[in-house]
Amino acid sequence: MKLDARIPGGPLADKWDTHRFEMKLVNPANKRKFHVIVVGSGLAGASAAASMSELGYNVSCFCFQDSPRRAHSIAAQGGINAAKNYRNDGDSVHRLFYDTIKGGDFRAREANVYRLAQISVNIIDQCVAQGVPFAREYGGLLANRSFGGAQVSRTFYARGQTGQQLLLGAYQALEKEVARGGVKMYARHEMLDLVVVEGRARGIVTRDLVSGKIEAHAADAVVLATGGYGNVFFLSTNAKGCNVTATYRAWKHGAAFGNPCYTQIHPTCIPQSGDHQSKLTLMSESLRNDGRVWVPKRREDCGKKPWEVAEEDRDYYLERKYPSFGNLSPRDIASRAAKEACDDGRGVGPGGRGVYLDFADAIKRLGQSAIAERYGNLFEMYERITDEDPYKVPMRIYPAVHYTMGGLWVDYNLMSSIPGLHVIGEANFSDHGANRLGASALMQGLADGYFVIPNTIGDYLATAKLGKLGTDHAEFRGAVERVTERQSRLLGIKGKRTVDSIHRQLGHIMWEKCGMARNAIGLKQALQEIPSLREEFWKNVTVPGSGAELNQSLEKAGRLADFLEFAELMCLDALHREESCGGHFREEHQTEDGEAKRDDANFAYVAAWEYAGDGKAPALNKEPLQFENVHLSTRSYK
Repeated sequence: MKLDARIPGGPLADKWDTHRFEMKLVNPANKRKFHVIVVGSGLAGASAAASMSELGYNVSCFCFQDSPRRAHSIAAQGGINAAKNYRNDGDSVHRLFYDTIKGGDFRAREANVYRLAQISVNIIDQCVAQGVPFAREYGGLLANRSFGGAQVSRTFYARGQTGQQLLLGAYQALEKEVARGGVKMYARHEMLDLVVVEGRARGIVTRDLVSGKIEAHAADAVVLATGGYGNVFFLSTNAKGCNVTATYRAWKHGAAFGNPCYTQIHPTCIPQSGDHQSKLTLMSESLRNDGRVWVPKRREDCGKKPWEVAEEDRDYYLERKYPSFGNLSPRDIASRAAKEACDDGRGVGPGGRGVYLDFADAIKRLGQSAIAERYGNLFEMYERITDEDPYKVPMRIYPAVHYTMGGLWVDYNLMSSIPGLHVIGEANFSDHGANRLGASALMQGLADGYFVIPNTIGDYLATAKLGKLGTDHAEFRGAVERVTERQSRLLGIKGKRTVDSIHRQLGHIMWEKCGMARNAIGLKQALQEIPSLREEFWKNVTVPGSGAELNQSLEKAGRLADFLEFAELMCLDALHREESCGGHFREEHQTEDGEAKRDDANFAYVAAWEYAGDGKAPALNKEPLQFENVHLSTRSYK
């Protein structure tokens, strides 16, 4: 496989503008001749479908939720970054670019990240025009707050509901186009395969989750906006429906998968309370603006009530270890620091797997009403889940799987290694490197959907020689047969184990062997245990019901079958990368004080894995990362 990132030449600040001018265009009158499929209706998918329809393309949009507004983007809480410099505190496009490159531990493409920083300014204007109710100062100007990995205030927010409000803006734009007839919406449809004809992506196969009907859909191009794969760990902050199937199917058809081992552990989540849980709950990183993280200095104090631990007996470990950034240290660093404290026996709460996030000082300084205005809905959610009042008692938090920086490899135009298959948002690998800064996911999803893909897909459609194609083509019929056969196989196993029991076991393997910290011994063990578990799944899983009806067990089984294969790819990637960087922390590669130790001489590249066939080891392709505008340095937040 030859990887061509298609990065434009010229100065970094001019690349995107120059590229937009040089790309081929589709005449407005000709756009109605092209049909584009968008899979996913979150921030990236909804904004892309609406924008392309407004340009004149015929768009079909698919989501497995009962409504596009139920996409997982709605769960994002804290905010969205943009280099507006409203606070006049030294922010700029270049500073946002640098913070993102540094936050990703120098494992992202310069050109893509700079474009993201440029576009961030336009995103806020777009969303305000849509009526998104961002927080405002007394005089009416938009408010900002800080987030991890930055020393400026550039995060725009709508209390703790930023994702919800942004998605409602994109949803309204999408529904306007649905009403106009430019977008045909397919809710409760799950993509189960990609159709490739003569080397180009030309459609998908879906299952109607209500009726069970399997259908093929043809198009001139396909855009995947299907989110991340954090649910491979079973317990994560992701919605239960989030899965890897769409991108994994594409991988099996020849789309390279970039950096699958780069997973983000979020430092502020409500700790697991028992084996009954099926997911974990995120508490926004914005809470670290005013909350102070601490544990007792002495193990014998961990059983005490927090107010019984004297101030001098508290270890504000992030402030101690990282005085420059303190409680707003990046997510990977804050997560490992919490794990380190708990591994040292100083964790609090059940099982000693928790640290305190304390708002007492902020309430004393600002007043409870000010804290309620900023975080009221988050405090209410925490109290409903834990039955503890965070205004009176410190929150207990612990890291949990949250976001995946890995995804399908894409070039500068967001096209995968399969021509015609574009990938946007969390589903691609492109903008965050080995660690995502808080409030950057919403930024990337909307940048890709509103501003990048509407430009770049035109270049593909204008230059590709696409003939008319219907679903009666042999490739479509073959794809439908494959999906049908796989479904029948799952239903025919009739074993004794539930899907969730096997998924929970896989999650345990992945968390222990490929989670917050990894080592060669554990990864090699995982690569032995996962195939055995996969064999157990195909022999002993039980999937009740039939395929000709609403069957959530069948849905979950299909997704787990892909997770059981994809987990191997993650572990293989983590094993091959003999360095620590960002969220990928190899215990063998750390500094004397326990920080990540990169190996730029040997691993400054994107690991793009290529499917080689069932039972064969995937092939590793490398895209070298070149840093011409930032100096490669040891990341420090001290």
